[in-house]
Amino acid sequence: MAWYPGAVKMELQPESDAQAAIRPTQFIVHSIVAPWTARRTYEYWRDSTNLESHFGIDYTGTVGQYIGTETRADANAGANRRGDGTGAVSAETASNTSATDPWNAKQIDDLIAIGVWLHQRHGIPLRICRSHSDPGFGYHSMFRQWSTSGTACPGVARIKQFREVVFPGIVARATGESTGTKPSPQEDDMPTAREIAAAVMEYQIDDPRTEGLKYVQLKDVIWWAGADSAQANAKVKELEGQVAALTAKLDRLIAANTQG
Repeated sequence: MAWYPGAVKMELQPESDAQAAIRPTQFIVHSIVAPWTARRTYEYWRDSTNLESHFGIDYTGTVGQYIGTETRADANAGANRRGDGTGAVSAETASNTSATDPWNAKQIDDLIAIGVWLHQRHGIPLRICRSHSDPGFGYHSMFRQWSTSGTACPGVARIKQFREVVFPGIVARATGESTGTKPSPQEDDMPTAREIAAAVMEYQIDDPRTEGLKYVQLKDVIWWAGADSAQANAKVKELEGQVAALTAKLDRLIAANTQG
């Protein structure tokens, strides 16, 4: 079992020992729809339901961990544990009773820190999940397979924060820590000429050859244009050769008539 060093350990039993092992490949965040402390969330999992998350994050910044991240927790329906043994790590976060409030600054910082630790400890890749089984980072309502009856969790405000603040924060911090240096503001804000050129060449546009295919890269369009130009130049040279041959033939006919 793996325990996050930044959390207060509040181990749930018998779940922690009895539930199946997983290989963590995803991190899914939730709102618990209650302004609970991490300990109150633990008590709810312990006393009131057979469900549970791996982590609980309250408004004050306390992080509780209830189950090791290599053991199944039951907050994510089909993502809890798959047939191949992979599964998701889950974090419940305190919210108002309608799950409409945004995460506060401490909650955001804790989510980022846990995400970085999961990337470093378990190799969860630094990307947003592209499907319900794709390794990466996500939020509860992202895929229907992660909820048995449908959900809006963690709420509109927090989904926006996840995409614009939390996940980019995980990537930025994990990247800085993995290289031993933090990127400078200039490096973050001012891409190099090579980076700009590469981005332009990789930019996706509609396929210019047909209305049925879409999303090709600009470098391919340039290649097609170059190929078309080469074909046109070859055709021009072919025509020039034909004109030269006809001109020579005409000159010979004129000369023969003049001599006669």
